[in-house]
Amino acid sequence: MSAATAKGAQKRPAPSQAGPKAKKVQLQDRSEAKAKKRSKPVTRGVQDDSAESSEEEFAYEGNDAEPLDEAGADAGDAPTIKDPNAARESHKAQKALHEQRKAAKPNSALLIDAKRAWTVARQKNITKDERAKHILELMDVIRGKVKDIVFKHDASRIVQTVVKWGGQKQRNEIAEELKGRYRELAQSKYSKFLITKLIRLCPTYRADILREFQGHVMRMLLHREASSVLADAFELYANAYERSILLRDFYGKEASLFTVTAGTEEEKERSKKGLRGLMIGLEGDRRKRVMASLKDNLNTIFNNPDKGAVAHAIVHRATWEYLAAVSEMEDEVEAEKFRREVFEICQESLAEMVHTKDGSRVVREFIAWGTAKDRKHIVKAIKPHVERMCNDDEAQLVMFSALDIIDDTKLTAKSLVSDIVTAAPSLYKTSQGRRSLFYLVAPRTRRHFTPAQIVTLAETDAIRAKTSKKDAALRASEIRKTASDGLLQWIANSGADVARDPGGSLIVCEIMLEAEGDKAAASDTLLQAFSVPYPTADPTNPHPISLPHTSRLFKTLLQGGHFSHSARAVEQSPNFSARDFAARFVKHVGSETTVAMAKGEGAFVVAALCEQLTEHEDAEERKTVKGWFDSKTLKALKDADGKGVKLLLESLKKL
Repeated sequence: MSAATAKGAQKRPAPSQAGPKAKKVQLQDRSEAKAKKRSKPVTRGVQDDSAESSEEEFAYEGNDAEPLDEAGADAGDAPTIKDPNAARESHKAQKALHEQRKAAKPNSALLIDAKRAWTVARQKNITKDERAKHILELMDVIRGKVKDIVFKHDASRIVQTVVKWGGQKQRNEIAEELKGRYRELAQSKYSKFLITKLIRLCPTYRADILREFQGHVMRMLLHREASSVLADAFELYANAYERSILLRDFYGKEASLFTVTAGTEEEKERSKKGLRGLMIGLEGDRRKRVMASLKDNLNTIFNNPDKGAVAHAIVHRATWEYLAAVSEMEDEVEAEKFRREVFEICQESLAEMVHTKDGSRVVREFIAWGTAKDRKHIVKAIKPHVERMCNDDEAQLVMFSALDIIDDTKLTAKSLVSDIVTAAPSLYKTSQGRRSLFYLVAPRTRRHFTPAQIVTLAETDAIRAKTSKKDAALRASEIRKTASDGLLQWIANSGADVARDPGGSLIVCEIMLEAEGDKAAASDTLLQAFSVPYPTADPTNPHPISLPHTSRLFKTLLQGGHFSHSARAVEQSPNFSARDFAARFVKHVGSETTVAMAKGEGAFVVAALCEQLTEHEDAEERKTVKGWFDSKTLKALKDADGKGVKLLLESLKKL
């Protein structure tokens, strides 16, 4: 067989030749849960998240995976030679040279044995027992030599496989071998993935690993490789005590005199409190030196935005601790001076901070204490990212605080509200996006915001009372009025489709009840979708009354508001006329569909219609609906005996 033929025979068949790919059989459960990911900055569309580790690098499947570096360099690197014999001889020479170079490298024999075992152990289509057997074989090969091979690209992946698929005993054994080299691992292009895995999967060694970082945290945060390791450790895996180990370097040399991150349980409890715990017992100049060191270190981070550390939660926590300490100062003039200095340090990076809990709190603090000029600058910084902020749990709190605090509602209407309304067709599809829409018309309502969220938003209320002049109710009314036209137009255009979605029906309900303005077009759109014959001929496209959430929407609108369980009555919305909606219902839906729904799944909705018309004796529609239910129809209703029929019959008697 010629060399060209032999080479072609080794190629994998093309998809068209191999036929359809067989389904993968899951022979075992994953040995570990999927790695968590850090929160994503709203300024970045795609983030290179190191939380995924380097699993993609060795996520080959099946028996077709080939060992790394086996067979060496390919003949494809050689110049094209027409003579087949010359090509074969050139390939042999290259292969021999490659084997000689490999053999000359340190631990070459060890790596060959390790790769042979690793090639089998990393496959995903083997059973749990088989994998455990191969992992033990691999561990026997590398035991005692992990420090020597771990900084090599391919060998690092071998050790990662043991940590990923091995038991806790093997993981701890590797962590023990690598003691004293943790910082070096974090700064390596390849082994940084291994140290992240050890932090995640070896909780008993986590504090030891983080202690090796002490004294180097600031440099590591600005390091291209180590920065992501610290970010993952702090945000995803460390507990309060372990986070305090990393934060300690922010406090400067003064903090190194106090052993608050090691020692007795009492000292550990103090360290969990962060800067506040460190400040206990400190007075005068010592306190000022710690604050100055923290500010200087923050200045270093924010002056190097290209390093990426400004988006990390550890930096945001340090910034928030500084602002919290400033807020506790008795001298308000000095506190304002310190607050102003930090704002000037990080004002260009505010949009990079809103996605974390502490970063969001920092930006909200700046909004609350800021001047009109400061607030305008903050709004300008976040405006390009409004839609992504709406879909982020922490970032949206910044936007809500801006709507709550900034007196210049023309500014917020133009820069924030208009963008939120424009994005409504996509926002209503997620729970976070819906909250952003709810806040425009019904801020802080217990119906759609949890008590914890309301408490978080109320944290800046005391400051707002000092720094904002406009009444809170007036400000909310102006925001609602600004948003109403766009939201009602959206309902008029797409309300029928939005109402069919469970989350969308909630949005439609709140907009119809709370928005200000002419709701005729929006009401007509909703009712025209309701007027189609019931039941529908197509079971894949049911009538709106057959959808529980849509049925509930129309019942609420016909009642004129939500039912209050505490008051045991319907709370009427001042911005919505249930009588007008009932009159339009009679006009658009008609007798045939209304009677059919009453006999089927819409008895409760028709009962709400009758109750609404009963409250207005002068309504012509009252007589019209009463005429739809003659004695023959009433008898059919009684015979149907469906859900809500009894209530409907009682409501019909009142007409």
